[in-house]
Amino acid sequence: MKSAAPQPASDRAPSAPAVGIGWRHPHYAELLQRQPALDFIEVHSENFFAPGGAALAVLREARDRYPVSLHGVGLSLGSAGGIDPWHLDQLERLVHAIHPVRVSDHASFARGTLPGVDGTPSAASVHAADLLPVPFSHEALDVMCANVQRVQDRLRRPIAVENLSAYLRWQHADMSETHFLSTLVQRTGCTLLVDVNNIYVNALNAQLLGEPGEPLQICRDWLDQIPGETVAEIHLAGHIHCGDIVIDDHGSRVSEPVWTLYRHAIARFGAVPTLIEWDTGVPPLAVLLDEAARAREAATSAMRPTPGSAIAPLEALA
Repeated sequence: MKSAAPQPASDRAPSAPAVGIGWRHPHYAELLQRQPALDFIEVHSENFFAPGGAALAVLREARDRYPVSLHGVGLSLGSAGGIDPWHLDQLERLVHAIHPVRVSDHASFARGTLPGVDGTPSAASVHAADLLPVPFSHEALDVMCANVQRVQDRLRRPIAVENLSAYLRWQHADMSETHFLSTLVQRTGCTLLVDVNNIYVNALNAQLLGEPGEPLQICRDWLDQIPGETVAEIHLAGHIHCGDIVIDDHGSRVSEPVWTLYRHAIARFGAVPTLIEWDTGVPPLAVLLDEAARAREAATSAMRPTPGSAIAPLEALA
């Protein structure tokens, strides 16, 4: 007999959003055995592209116990060369097999073509093995809209697009990141996956480059410029300071400034499903569950009305 799914967070605390964790290989067996009270789990889509086999079998078993969100890193939605047909074939097959609650990927590119001998684009495609930022320009927006629409038409469902932690910038830009993302939603009907840690990492790196502004306020302004109804999921993770750069490494607990920004985001967007990500130096499952519990507590606090107001004032959230 299959075990009953954990009780939704909405039944435990009416104001709390659904909270989940990124399910990584070290925790496959323990999570299935313990079945902790999570509202969903999220996996990287590409890890389950192989047809059949043990990986897909264990994901099916997890799907019987938890709603599953598919989070991709390889669609390359910003690629001027379009979507890789093979990648989209595998994603469609996985979506049909798992019936995920959400499908997401990044506002980035990873694929391109090298110039041929005569300088014209060659037929060979290269993969950067990284999430590279796109310029926030009308030309890049047209490319991403076309790619997002192709994916959504194929999957017959909207996808969520995540903001990026970027370590380089293009000079050719004629709009802000928030305007770029908001317009993408308007034109394609997609949703947004707001990674709060990515916003903060970008603000810290801007500070290291000598740009004006206080990082927390820059991040609050970023969040305030996103239409709340467009946000389908929030990601929380850790980062690392490496002297002259801050890296979004998903290798530590969520920092206190990011918790502050998360409460601001929940106050702005409402009870948006929230995920704890941890991908490097993966700790015991208990640590992830502790972070998930803190996310639920922080969100509930952020949504709790104070006398004479609909939500707690931002000063109280800091």
